[in-house]
Parts: sequence; structure tokens; C-alpha cells
Amino acid sequence: MGSMKRLENAIDADMELEPMSASARYLFAPLDKRALGVAIGLVAGLVVAGVTVLDLALGDPWPSLDLMREFFAGYSLSPLGAVVGAAWAFAVGFCAGWLLAFIRNLVLAVSLFLLRSRADLDSASDFLDHI
Repeated sequence: MGSMKRLENAIDADMELEPMSASARYLFAPLDKRALGVAIGLVAGLVVAGVTVLDLALGDPWPSLDLMREFFAGYSLSPLGAVVGAAWAFAVGFCAGWLLAFIRNLVLAVSLFLLRSRADLDSASDFLDHI
């Protein structure tokens, strides 16, 4: 049993890979879905509230801004409408950010799996030549 463990350790030592650089680890690190959702949601909410408040402050109503009531229930060109629009924009932005991170993580995981599988197959392609 001890000789088998020594053989496994020798194989592991032979197959040791170079450590990944810090920048590569950041590149392949999965995105936090909740954090990206909150970030995009906050930006979207602040933009909708800011544009609504800016439109109210200028006094000259922007007719296209009133179309947001078709997408956000309860939205209007008023201070309360700015809050309602910000809440709706946060919800939509959160869902969009969460989905974006999920899809990016999924595509990255599948790509890395396929690359690793292809590398394993390539390294074992001449297996029968060594027998």
C-alpha cells in the first residue's frame, strides 16, 4: 500500500503545473452574481431618479420620459414617480446584472471544461504508442 502512495506522489510531482499568475486568476475568477446585480441596479435606479428629478427641476417636460410609465407601473413625472421609477429600475437592473454574471460564469466554466478536456485527450492520444 505504501509503494502505491509513493507512486502517486511521484506522478503528481511530475505533472505539477506552473502556478497561475495573479492577473490570470482574476481573469478566470467567477463574477459574484448578487454584487453585479446590485451594482447595475443601483446605477439604473439612480439614472432614472436623476433624469426624472432633473426633468422636474428644469420645468420643461420631456415628452419621451413620460413613456416610462408604459414599462414601470406607477411611474409618473413627479417626485413620487421618481422613487417608483428608481425602484423599478433597480429591480430590472438587478435582474439584468445577475443574469449577465450567470451567463458569463456559465460560458467561462464550459469553455474551461472543453479546453481542459481537449488538453487531456491530446495528452493521451499517443497512449497506445508507449505500450
